[in-house]
Amino acid sequence: MSTEAKVPMRRIAVASCVGTTIEFYDFFIYGTAAALVFPKVFFPALGPAAAAVASFATFAVAFVARPVGAVLFGHFGDRVGRKRTLISTLLLMGVATTLIGLLPGASTIGVAAPVVLVVLRLAQGLAVGGEWAGAALLTAEYAPGGSRGRYATCPQLGAFLAFGLSSVTFLATGLLMGDKDAAFLDYGWRVPFVVSSLLVVVGLYVRLRIEETPVFRRAQEQVAAGSAREHSRPPFREAILRQPREVLLAAGSLTIVFSFFNMGTTYLTSYGVSPDGAGQSRPTVLVAGIIAAVVSGVVTVVTGALSDRLGRKRLIMAAGIAGAVWGLLLFPLLDTRSTLAFGFGLVVTLVIVGVCYAPTGAFLPELFETRYRYTGAGLSYNLAGVVGGAVPPLLAPALTASYGSIAIGVLLSVSAVLSFFCTRALVETKDRTLTIEPAERELAPTG
Repeated sequence: MSTEAKVPMRRIAVASCVGTTIEFYDFFIYGTAAALVFPKVFFPALGPAAAAVASFATFAVAFVARPVGAVLFGHFGDRVGRKRTLISTLLLMGVATTLIGLLPGASTIGVAAPVVLVVLRLAQGLAVGGEWAGAALLTAEYAPGGSRGRYATCPQLGAFLAFGLSSVTFLATGLLMGDKDAAFLDYGWRVPFVVSSLLVVVGLYVRLRIEETPVFRRAQEQVAAGSAREHSRPPFREAILRQPREVLLAAGSLTIVFSFFNMGTTYLTSYGVSPDGAGQSRPTVLVAGIIAAVVSGVVTVVTGALSDRLGRKRLIMAAGIAGAVWGLLLFPLLDTRSTLAFGFGLVVTLVIVGVCYAPTGAFLPELFETRYRYTGAGLSYNLAGVVGGAVPPLLAPALTASYGSIAIGVLLSVSAVLSFFCTRALVETKDRTLTIEPAERELAPTG
């Protein structure tokens, strides 16, 4: 394996990072637009509060679709290969995102506008549901065992790069238009969506130049040489029947990633510009997002390398402890309405995400067997997305109205505590060899 792994690792790292950056860019520009634009463009008949809830509901729809995408693309990823499946997810995401940018608003086509918007958002959810696991497996199955955590940060880094890139495009568009709301609402917000079609071409070029992972190729050779009976069952069924505990606990472990990241990147964008929230200008909020993306990206790289020495569990649990405390401090800090406090709050929130997200790129693939690894890792990851990514943004407006912003902080703290205990119940995996299946070795120590 070492010979196969060493030669292409730089190319593999770039392919996984570029691909996830593009897919998450497409996914996140929707979140930014949902906070800044969609309430007025697609839900103008509703009041400001109801329009915000409706807009975030369309944002949350994708998280419900993500586990379906994980099962659908996971099936093909485990049967026909990681590479071909990743090309399919990239194409689906690119087409859906470009069409959102071209979609007329409710003032032009009426109720059809939000209906089509939901359909396209569902397509985005399906695509990103199949993307992450494939990109993580691409690096994890190529990387040398002792450096798996370091290389597996490449797809993780894509999420922060995408958030920064989406903030840059919205900021640049707004500044070029002189920050005129009428022009921005009319066509300015569409530019980042249409630009994604060019990025998809770049992503396809990069991914078409890589080869299938050596671990998957060997698994296919073993299937061809041996009995096909064990491999005839659908990967989803195998993952659920053979490792249900790992699927559920890993999903719980990652709840903090989605709750903190999506509250930080989407809800805080809306809360930041709201006169009843942090009261910041749109450019200020977007610049804070860019800074937070850069800092948390650096933390992700460092933490991923540390996970090869300290272990995956220890870092995720440390983030859980920090998140439980920070959740209670965040909104009192933001409610000071200080620009510095808003920027600091956003940076710390995403740094906590970086600490627990970095080891995940190696941790989840190491938990599951090769023949259903794509499905198992993707299902766990995207179930966490439903609990941590879809639910908090939907509950946040009502919680704020009823109990004040501190209620959102309590929600974040609860997700951090859940992640801590679920991670604690899983085994440490940093010393596992992906070519040896879990069923063929002794149970690893819990660490």
